[in-house]
Amino acid sequence: MRVGLIDVDSKMPNLALMKISAYHKARGDSVEWFDPLFSKCDKVYASKIFTFTKDYEYMPPDTIKGGTGYGLNGMTLAVSAICPDYGLYDMDYSVGFLTRGCPNKCEWCIVPDKEGDIRPDADISDFLRHDKAVLLDNNVLAHEHGTRQIEKIAKLGIKVDFNQGLDARLIDMPMARLLAKVKWLKPVRLACDTEGSMKYVHQAVAHMRLASVTPKAYFCYMLVKDVDEAHRRAEFLRGLGVDPFAQPYRDFNNNTEPTQKQKDFARWVNHKAVFKTVKWEDYR
Repeated sequence: MRVGLIDVDSKMPNLALMKISAYHKARGDSVEWFDPLFSKCDKVYASKIFTFTKDYEYMPPDTIKGGTGYGLNGMTLAVSAICPDYGLYDMDYSVGFLTRGCPNKCEWCIVPDKEGDIRPDADISDFLRHDKAVLLDNNVLAHEHGTRQIEKIAKLGIKVDFNQGLDARLIDMPMARLLAKVKWLKPVRLACDTEGSMKYVHQAVAHMRLASVTPKAYFCYMLVKDVDEAHRRAEFLRGLGVDPFAQPYRDFNNNTEPTQKQKDFARWVNHKAVFKTVKWEDYR
C-alpha cells in the first residue's frame, strides 16, 4: 500500500503523522508526503493541530482527517501506542506523552473534553530514541506516574522540555528538589493564566530558585482575555524575573478570532526588545 501524509499546519513536527508513518512502515507499506501532482496513494491522512490554520486546498475527497483542528477525534490505540517515525522530520530529539488528560476544568481548555481526566500514557523509554526529549503532557505533575517518570528522566540524564508547562500549584519544595535533578532542554515552563494563579507562580519560582532548578530564567505562558488584567500579570512576571509569553484567547467552540487589542498586547509582550524598553501605554 502507498500511503500519503499531509501536515496541514507545517509549523512543527506532527506527532500523529509520525505515529501513522511508523504504523504503516511496520506493515510493509510505503509512506510519503502527499503531492497533488505526483502522488498515487491508496490512502491519505491529514492532520491539523490548530483550528485557525487554513485547510489544505488539494486534499483528496477520501482523505482521513484528524487532530484538534478538525475536532476532538483521536487515533486508534494501535497507532497511538507505537513509537513515532522520527525520520519523517529528520529529528534529533524524541517527542511524546507520559500522561494524557488533566484534572482541571479550565474554561478555555479543550483537554478535559478531548482526553478526559489525568491518566498514565507511556514510559519515557517507549519513545525515547535520542539524548533529549520534548514532552507534551498537559499536567504531568498531577499524576504519580508523571512524578515517577520525572525521577526516571533524572536518572537517565537526558535533557527534556515539558513543552506545555508545569502546574505551578503542584511545585512545592520536594517537587522543586526533584526538578533540580533534571537537565532542561529549555527554561522551565509555567503558566499564569489568571490573576489568581500569580501567588502560585510566585511560590513555585521561589521554591525552584531555592532548590537551584536551572536555568533560573523561567518561562511562563499567559492567556490574554481582558487586556488590562493580562497587563498586570505581565508586569508581575517581569518583576519576578520570569519571561512571559502571551497567547490571545481563542474561543474553540465558536472559533472566534482574538480582538486586535489582544493581538497587539501579545505582540508587545512577545517582542522582547520592545517589552523591555517600551511601556504598554506608549506601545499602543
